[in-house]
Amino acid sequence: MSKTLTGSTPPGSGGEVAVVYAGDYVNKLSGQRIERECLLRLEAGCRALVINFRGTELVNSIGVSILLGVIEVAERRGAPVVFASVSRHTVKLFELLGLTRLVAMADSEEAALATLGEFASTPNGH
Repeated sequence: MSKTLTGSTPPGSGGEVAVVYAGDYVNKLSGQRIERECLLRLEAGCRALVINFRGTELVNSIGVSILLGVIEVAERRGAPVVFASVSRHTVKLFELLGLTRLVAMADSEEAALATLGEFASTPNGH
């Protein structure tokens, strides 16, 4: 059974960072929920996304495809994306498929937020 997908805006982020929780299995249905939540957050003015994979056991090919779409939309809006708490197995999958070239990877949600803080404090966000 999949965990309920939730999103949040961390205290102190000024509403500019959204954290979306992937759940235990990222497939078409849960991937669409992740996509919907991310797009809603971007539309609401968030300038960066953290997708937290804590507890995610499996990501299938359709889930990967949907994640690529989220990354593309965020990139067009100039919003960096950080994947947090990704299992070793899933990191290997993301490396194989090239996702790790498109997003930052962080060991935890807190580390992801720190990474985004560093991104925001550099000139031109780079």
